[in-house]
Amino acid sequence: MRILRRVVVIVAVLVLLVIAAFTGAYLWQQPIILTATGYAAHNACAVTEVAGRDDPESDLPPNPLVPYLEVAGQGDPSVGSLLGALARQRAWYTEGYGCTLATDRPDFGEATPIENGANPFANAPAPTAAPDVEAAIGRAFGDDLSDADAAALGTRAVVVVKDGELVAERYAEGFDADTRQLGWSMSKSVAALLTGVLVEQGVVALDDDHLRPEWTDDRADITVEDLLRMTSGLEWDETYDLGTPITRMLYLEPDMGGYVASLPLVHEPGTVQQYSSGSTNVLCSVLAERSGLGADLPRQALLAPLGLSSANFEPDAAGTPVCSSYLWATPRDWAAIGQFALQNGEWNGEQLLPEDWMAQSLTVRDVDETDDPGAGMAWRVNPLPDGELRWPELPEDTFYAAGHDGQKVLIVPSEGLVVVRMGFTPEVDADPSIVQLVDEVIAALD
Repeated sequence: MRILRRVVVIVAVLVLLVIAAFTGAYLWQQPIILTATGYAAHNACAVTEVAGRDDPESDLPPNPLVPYLEVAGQGDPSVGSLLGALARQRAWYTEGYGCTLATDRPDFGEATPIENGANPFANAPAPTAAPDVEAAIGRAFGDDLSDADAAALGTRAVVVVKDGELVAERYAEGFDADTRQLGWSMSKSVAALLTGVLVEQGVVALDDDHLRPEWTDDRADITVEDLLRMTSGLEWDETYDLGTPITRMLYLEPDMGGYVASLPLVHEPGTVQQYSSGSTNVLCSVLAERSGLGADLPRQALLAPLGLSSANFEPDAAGTPVCSSYLWATPRDWAAIGQFALQNGEWNGEQLLPEDWMAQSLTVRDVDETDDPGAGMAWRVNPLPDGELRWPELPEDTFYAAGHDGQKVLIVPSEGLVVVRMGFTPEVDADPSIVQLVDEVIAALD
């Protein structure tokens, strides 16, 4: 009996140690696990409810946690968890706004309706591409690659606009002209256009400071332009890893702008340029508050005037548009955004941006340090600060919006050209194929 008791005690102690070790490891890793379950929940909600697809798992990036993630429901809510029980996160769908991570269903009010009549590309007939353009697009889809390499390239859509006319488009299997696709950080460039509209309306100015009431220290010197240029000086780390600000902001914080605004200042505003999704979300928290439009701000101020009826700019749980990352739109509507920028903010005879807005947006300011050479106000340009061209194959006046997984809107004013490339490219560099596409399209259309 004594031996049996000892065995029972030893087993009990071992079980307790295992439980303690598991609990400790889980608590230590909980932020990154919540990142994974939050990503899975939001992705499942948005892919099904916003994009209208039934394969959300195909948009999950390579990650060792993916086999253990479970998602229940589709937007009402989508619930992501680890092994069906741990680190549960909920994403709720709201018509007109898309999906939001929140504990309870959010209420953003009525979304401004958007008609597509102002958008010349929305109902345009499918174009017949010139043979050389069609061949160039085929290469952008990997037609000349093996099946495995084409799948890794992951091109899902290409749209080409020349002199304001839709001249070519192609979509991957399972996608078409009506399928909304996520722009990721291309959303930042749209946030810059949104800011320009509010500047034109007199709601804000580039040199406005004292942007948040809690900024009573040196953060009060941060301006709207600093947030656009990512020279705010706020502490930040864009690395998608355990406990970094970017993962905490997107997957743990209901008020993303408020969280970023709470971070300390580590550089004098205007002196150091550091790529920061946080800066863009602080900016949109300011714009939403000053305009009084909340989550409806992008729809009312920009998306509706352009006729972007497919566009959903998803808000956080506090009702602030997640301007860093979460704009969904069809590739044709992304092309309209590029055309609007190409036209310097003029749309159907109305000047919606200040006449010098795009010139300012494409001007790269001198700073003491930058991790994003050639970045202006949320748009990037071809000429780099050292005088070299980022892409020597393309005209010097090329500028573009870029997003995670190979999203690009490239604009070449000298050619009257807008090229949209959307895809899911988490493991290879899509840029060479995109640059080759634009280079070949220019040659084919000249």
